[in-house]
Amino acid sequence: MTYQQTLHYLFARLPMYHRVGAQAYKANLDNTIALCELLGNPQHSFKSIHITGTNGKGSVSHMLASILQSAGFRTGLYTSPHLKDFRERIRIDGKMIQKSFVSSFVQKYRDQFEPFQPSFFELTVGMAFEFFRAQKIDIAVVEVGLGGRLDSTNIINPLLSVITNVSFDHMQFLGDTLEKIASEKAGIIKPGIPVIIGENQEEIAGVFEQKASACHAELYFADLHYQVDNFNLVGKHFGKRSMDILREGLPYLSHVISPLAGSYQRKNILTVLGACEALNKQGLKIDTAAIRAGITNVVRNTGFAGRWQILGKNPLTICDTGHNEGGLREVLAQISTTPHNHLHFVFGVVNDKHLKPILSMLPQNATYYFCKPDIPRGLDACDLQKQAELAGLHGICHASVKAALASARAMAGKNDLVFIGGSTFVVAEVV
Repeated sequence: MTYQQTLHYLFARLPMYHRVGAQAYKANLDNTIALCELLGNPQHSFKSIHITGTNGKGSVSHMLASILQSAGFRTGLYTSPHLKDFRERIRIDGKMIQKSFVSSFVQKYRDQFEPFQPSFFELTVGMAFEFFRAQKIDIAVVEVGLGGRLDSTNIINPLLSVITNVSFDHMQFLGDTLEKIASEKAGIIKPGIPVIIGENQEEIAGVFEQKASACHAELYFADLHYQVDNFNLVGKHFGKRSMDILREGLPYLSHVISPLAGSYQRKNILTVLGACEALNKQGLKIDTAAIRAGITNVVRNTGFAGRWQILGKNPLTICDTGHNEGGLREVLAQISTTPHNHLHFVFGVVNDKHLKPILSMLPQNATYYFCKPDIPRGLDACDLQKQAELAGLHGICHASVKAALASARAMAGKNDLVFIGGSTFVVAEVV
């Protein structure tokens, strides 16, 4: 099989949640366990860190991987979904998995996999773990795909479990209350394995405390111990952040520069710092120089993209992958503090999104350019427009994301802001 034939097999033959939705979701780990047993359980051959949460898990995963690379560890990184290239999901020291490995893996095991019909995600998890073993990595940062308890990644026995925060998303699978969603996230907590919680959310803290206690796992709320001060936009077009970091109220790191300019990164950095402290307790030796370098060089080290990313100026054009209530709330807060005369919002979503609370959050004084991300699961642009109008949002539906963006840029004045978001898959078509 050529690489392109392999991709066609992966995308067309295997159910892929991010494309088709619920029909690809497996409510157990049976396939992943069987698949990894077939491979000789490669997940047991390297150290790992497991990361979940409603928002921020991608940012935390990339920053932590960058820090580990800066500390001299050969670091695997498994994330999802990808924006442009399937191979973004599986990296070692920032370099994507080779096309030849993807093709040879599928060709070698295809006949053995097919009897139990793995999903796209299950097969990709197995591929990542096999690649990490073959490349003899020191440690892997493994991001949960959806939820935690039943996610295919939840067969690892990590050094550390990390939960960034909890908000409403994927409620059809994870539950319709924050407590139910938190319980699913808490499913990555394992006996005796330390747990870092990024945000101490009072209404659900007890869920994590109870699960950690039952597992005799040490629990640590990062934002109770670390603080970020002087969190200021700097650089060309204010595309970076400068910050001072405090630990227990005392200076820890001063004037750290991050290329991730989103205001919400303040919370993610606290989670990363808590994780580094926990890893140091286990003897990994991550010093402050590695932390500083890892934060500063995260885009260069890991290829991270799509988070408050400036795509152009005149008019200022920015995209962000925030797509649920919590994520969009953070993005909208930053939009409101970004100087502009008028907001032009290129907006698209997937068809299983609980839209009403999201539409009610969006500013009514913006002009909307409705579009459908180019996946089967995308919501028709004109259907989105109709629902948005009921919420007091006005604009025109467009044939594609790129057509919507071209229209927004054409209509925007020099001092206006063009923003692209609503779905990771919308952003994927413009970065």
